[in-house]
Amino acid sequence: MKKLFSTTELSDPRFESDYLRFITVKTNNLKGRGDICVFVPPVENAGHLPLVILLHGVYGSAWVWSQKAGVHITAMKMIQNKEIPPMVIAMPSDGLWGDGSGYLAHNQRNFEQWIVEDVPNAIIENIPSTSATSDLFISGLSMGGFGALRLGLKYSEKFKAVSAHSSITSISQMPLFVEESVENYRQRDERENSVTGIIKKYGNDLPRIRFDCGSEDELLLHNRQLHSDLNKLMVDHIYEEFPGAHEWPYWQEHVKNSLRFFAEQIA
Repeated sequence: MKKLFSTTELSDPRFESDYLRFITVKTNNLKGRGDICVFVPPVENAGHLPLVILLHGVYGSAWVWSQKAGVHITAMKMIQNKEIPPMVIAMPSDGLWGDGSGYLAHNQRNFEQWIVEDVPNAIIENIPSTSATSDLFISGLSMGGFGALRLGLKYSEKFKAVSAHSSITSISQMPLFVEESVENYRQRDERENSVTGIIKKYGNDLPRIRFDCGSEDELLLHNRQLHSDLNKLMVDHIYEEFPGAHEWPYWQEHVKNSLRFFAEQIA
């Protein structure tokens, strides 16, 4: 089979720990290399495990979900307790542009296609327990929540469900976190700049949707507004609020909700 990437580096199993693997591929979408941290549960003879793409927020990279939230440890415990079935979790970098790429196409790079095309392809090509028939899910926090909602809804033919935490809901909120001008992120079609706009543009056949936000989070009102918008558009979804702020202890706890939600969608 022809390789999809001109160069690929894969971590050596002898030096891996806690079922984490690391992949670096070169892609035209990034005009260079992109990193992916991958949790691969130990399942014998597996070939079609569900694949979760988990997106980080601003300032971070492929390592933060594992090294600041221990999501791989959480997932392993949930699998062992039979709360969720075995699933592979791919944690890619956002492309490492500025404080955060927004998972959008801009500045001669396509961070959107990096996530939607390259990341699943890199996993399928290098992780034998997944395949082109694996159920595909997407989640994330803050900027990654925006990426998960925006891409999950825009590419509904790819993703079976989407779940997000403490989400930016429009590029207009990016200046709350990044020093780069919002004009860097702006898409030509204004509908592409917000989650509500994406639903209005692509909302004919949406995947299952859930999202949550902390009661002390600075993005709370924006998440409540998105919840209201979805209700007005009669889009079926789950929205929840929990105690907590825009911080890692909140995401470490509530990523469990995403994993359980995805498990519910698996036949």
